[in-house]
Amino acid sequence: MTDVTSSKSSRRPHHWRHDLIELAALFTAVVVADTIAKTIVKGPEGPYLLVFSAIALVATASFHTWWARRHGHASHAPPAGNTGGHHSTDLSVATAPAGAGAEGRPGPPAATSLWRMRTTVADTPGSLASLCAALARLDVDILTLQTHPLADGTVDEFLLRAPADLSAQALAHGTAAAGGRDTWTERADAHDLVDTPTRVLGLATRTALDTAELPLALRQLLGRCTLRSVPAVSLTGRPTGEQAPVEGVLEETTMRLRDPHGGTIVVERPYLPFTPTEFARARALVELDARLGPRVPRSQDVLTLPEGNEITVRRADQRDLPAARAMHDRCSARTLGLRYHGPVGDADRYLDHLLSPRFGRTLAVQTASGRLVALGHLLWDGDETEVALLVEDDWQRRGIGSELLGRLVTMAEEAGCASVYAVTQSSNTGMVAAMRALNLPLDYQIEEGTLVITARLAPAPRPEALAVPHEEARRAER
Repeated sequence: MTDVTSSKSSRRPHHWRHDLIELAALFTAVVVADTIAKTIVKGPEGPYLLVFSAIALVATASFHTWWARRHGHASHAPPAGNTGGHHSTDLSVATAPAGAGAEGRPGPPAATSLWRMRTTVADTPGSLASLCAALARLDVDILTLQTHPLADGTVDEFLLRAPADLSAQALAHGTAAAGGRDTWTERADAHDLVDTPTRVLGLATRTALDTAELPLALRQLLGRCTLRSVPAVSLTGRPTGEQAPVEGVLEETTMRLRDPHGGTIVVERPYLPFTPTEFARARALVELDARLGPRVPRSQDVLTLPEGNEITVRRADQRDLPAARAMHDRCSARTLGLRYHGPVGDADRYLDHLLSPRFGRTLAVQTASGRLVALGHLLWDGDETEVALLVEDDWQRRGIGSELLGRLVTMAEEAGCASVYAVTQSSNTGMVAAMRALNLPLDYQIEEGTLVITARLAPAPRPEALAVPHEEARRAER
């Protein structure tokens, strides 16, 4: 903070002793001058001495004026190193910007990278200041900071801009030297520059528009984590015993939230405990979803098949269960067997699970008469994503499966998925051909007659993460 001094208080105090001394000096000078003048005038060279004296006085006065002006301006400059608080600041003093050269010209910007870092410090005065000072010594710039008070300390979450050659280990060690513990770091990108309230509002908007966005919103809100939707009743009709209380449960690296559609949403994150703030935000998103009820975007596309028939592709949910059940009844046992890898004992339960937005997104294909003839599912399976297709027998070999698969893969890419996989049989040539038509890198695995085809959508990210207290645990896993 800079103190501002008023013009009244900046005036020098009046001292009467100075006036008396100046007056006495004036009288003394008059007496001396009078005595010298009388002595000089009476001499033979008096006029010359008076001229030389006048010249000497003028020269002395000019030198005194020049000296006073020079040192008077210098006295207004602030002393070196006077940059602390509670001191007046001279705004006319220019400083070279960071990265400037020796002559004040800006030098080339240094390469930097973004990091997300979370660490726990003691809840004592000065602990955060020590941590910030340690980051400053590493030439790290703090872009954003959030604090999460806990019972045994405070969790500080940073978004940092650091030199490109600074490693995660060096950053964590510098933080530990300043008193940070349970430090976790990972690379960040430009999306993390959005402030937290704006990001949370954006996720809430996405959730409000589409029920299927809730799992994705939770994953983006909480970072790298695994989500599982556990229904209250299994597909075989038995209770699963998974029913979280209304207020939810927070257990270190696991949180359980009551699913308003029944069952429990389980969120797990290794090595990084959830904070009460994160738990409250996640619970607020789930409550928003519960209050708004079932909702699916009603956009639809009308396509024309090669033979001239028109079909409509749209999103589907559990309200389409009767039409999906009727399509099941029209499908042959072979088609259902290829889709479900065996006989379907209870089609209603399977379809209710597949059409639920908790487990992913579903696309439906209907004819001009409104009859449902195909379903495509994009299913969230923990950290992975599965694609599945079911096309009615009379509508196969017309490009419907490839159209659905392409749209599902696009959805997966928009959701940030690194890959998708399909579980089928080697005899299902239609599914194999549709996966090949994606023109993506494919991996094949065959186990006991079951074929798993994985399509890599983008290079798998390799975040440089470091959890200091869990180094030995990681070595053990390797």
